[in-house]
Amino acid sequence: MEVESDFRYWDELIPDALGLIFSNLSLQEKLTVIPRVCKSWAKVVIGPYCWQEIDLEEWSNYCQPDQLDRMLQMLIARSSGSLRKLCVSGLHTDLIFTSIAENAGSLQTLRLPRSEITDSVVEEIAGRLSTITFLDLSYCVKIGAHALEIIGKNCKLLVGLCRNMHPLDTAGKPLQDDEAYAIACTMPKLKHLEMAYHLISTRSVLQILSGCPELEVLDLRGCWDVKLDDKFLKEKFPKLKIMGPFVTGYYQRNGWDDYSDFSDASEYFAWEFVAGDMGEYYDDETESYNGMWDDERRLEEVEFRFYEGIEDAGLYGWPPSP
Repeated sequence: MEVESDFRYWDELIPDALGLIFSNLSLQEKLTVIPRVCKSWAKVVIGPYCWQEIDLEEWSNYCQPDQLDRMLQMLIARSSGSLRKLCVSGLHTDLIFTSIAENAGSLQTLRLPRSEITDSVVEEIAGRLSTITFLDLSYCVKIGAHALEIIGKNCKLLVGLCRNMHPLDTAGKPLQDDEAYAIACTMPKLKHLEMAYHLISTRSVLQILSGCPELEVLDLRGCWDVKLDDKFLKEKFPKLKIMGPFVTGYYQRNGWDDYSDFSDASEYFAWEFVAGDMGEYYDDETESYNGMWDDERRLEEVEFRFYEGIEDAGLYGWPPSP
């Protein structure tokens, strides 16, 4: 008697299911391990199923700008318009910001800390970021109140904003409340706002509290000129959690994931990506996998240098908090 088996081979899973599984792997594994397993897996990792969420924030701290641009362009192209989350640090060229906006039809979370984005770039691309719910523009020193006002007017679904600054970029300067007023006037749905080390006054913070009645978390660490009455806040805003202005410890994200959708990288590594888009090694017409990894010269095109135990925030020139 023949017994039917429920066993199915992994390479027979539908691409959507494989993509969901592969999305739990590291960037390194998806780009260098999965394509070598079999033809069907290589095809899945080249398609959009694995790239609805792209997190290059840790890797981008170590690579050269041109390498970062090429990697990001490749992965955005693979997402085929299905990109929901993008985390990357230190972008430099206007072209890459435009490329992100052109593929932002489904984008909800966008983190661009330490990037060279400008007011004029924001003015050009903000209209295509209407689906954004969480935005991180911390340490972006080339934008100001005008950019935030444009973002607020175009990103109506925005509930989370990170706009932290480095103390060295604000030390010794006069109060600058214009960004706070721009946020208060254009982002009424905010629930999570970070403005650490901003040169803002108590009056501008009260304006934010008035203009953003749904706020649940407000980070004011390092905003030394802000003086708030605890009794008044507890009575007027009982659900609001305010951090600062005094810095009490290392910057923690715990408990804030509901808004930021942030997931810490499981490993820290620097990696020189020199290879082109791996899609060129797979021929859809012939459905033949040309063995891009069978040739040792191919392997030499991707260099890895791993860094373990990097915990000192000062290594990158950033203070422990935020």
